[in-house]
Amino acid sequence: MRAPEHLNALRAFEAAARHLSFAMAADELNVTPAAVGQLVRRLEQVIGFELFHRSQSGAARLVLTEAAQAALPELRAGFEHLASGMARLRAAGGRRRKGLTVTVSFAFGDRWLMPRLDGFRRRYPACELLIDMNTNLSDFSKGDIDVGLRYGAGNWQGLSATYITRDSFFPVCSPGLMDGVHPLRSPEDLAHFRLIHDVSLALLPDFRTWRDWFENIGRKAPDTSRGLRVNDSTAAYRLAVDGGGVALGRTTLVTQDLVEGRLVRPFGPTLESPLAYYAVCRPQDFDDPMIAAFRDWLVEEGARSETDGRPPGPR
Repeated sequence: MRAPEHLNALRAFEAAARHLSFAMAADELNVTPAAVGQLVRRLEQVIGFELFHRSQSGAARLVLTEAAQAALPELRAGFEHLASGMARLRAAGGRRRKGLTVTVSFAFGDRWLMPRLDGFRRRYPACELLIDMNTNLSDFSKGDIDVGLRYGAGNWQGLSATYITRDSFFPVCSPGLMDGVHPLRSPEDLAHFRLIHDVSLALLPDFRTWRDWFENIGRKAPDTSRGLRVNDSTAAYRLAVDGGGVALGRTTLVTQDLVEGRLVRPFGPTLESPLAYYAVCRPQDFDDPMIAAFRDWLVEEGARSETDGRPPGPR
């Protein structure tokens, strides 16, 4: 298969079409606006029609023609395939030197993954791991990430996903809130305490909230708009440990605090969630021996945490 002709001109056109600006396309491609304009005009001469309606004034000086709009999706898909192929070549060389780069959210990495990593290192001492704790979804097309641990429904476009473990949700608080003027004994007692809302994953449609928990137990919820909203799970549970209110605990993130007595479950029941943690990778890397070994170990640890690592029940 031959590479497409006029590749540089096509690249200049795609960038200019995305920005609707020769100047912004030039910044991206590290050339001058005149060079972008010349490449686009050369492409127009080759194909025999204009790609842009040009204006000397006004907010929209470049407007795509109908023919250009029709061809643009396939051109973009082609450049994405080229980028993906280059990323795969880079990753293939880098993996032999560096081991695995794993991206994970700070909360799940700190409270679930990191305490278990000694077991993986003992089993695979030659595999070097770089753990990248990041709240943003990593772009696998860049080729510098091998495995990601993600929370969701298991569907991420362009990635293979393997189930690891699932959360249950239930109230948690400091042991000190179990006594006092308003001892915490039943869901109705929550009216006397500040609710701590973890909103770090609020954009996920099925992420469980206090309102969901009350609906699940068939009780009328207090005003769930009150309380404190925190966009970091670790900070939300630290506040609960310090007695700053009652949080909605997640199995993977609070089990150790419950076992060691920093948090307690004042009452039940639990609320299940359709969301779970998954290990994701590029489909072409799914059978890579190093990635497969790490993924299989994660699956084992996830199964173990759902059986042996169940958190203590309500007091």
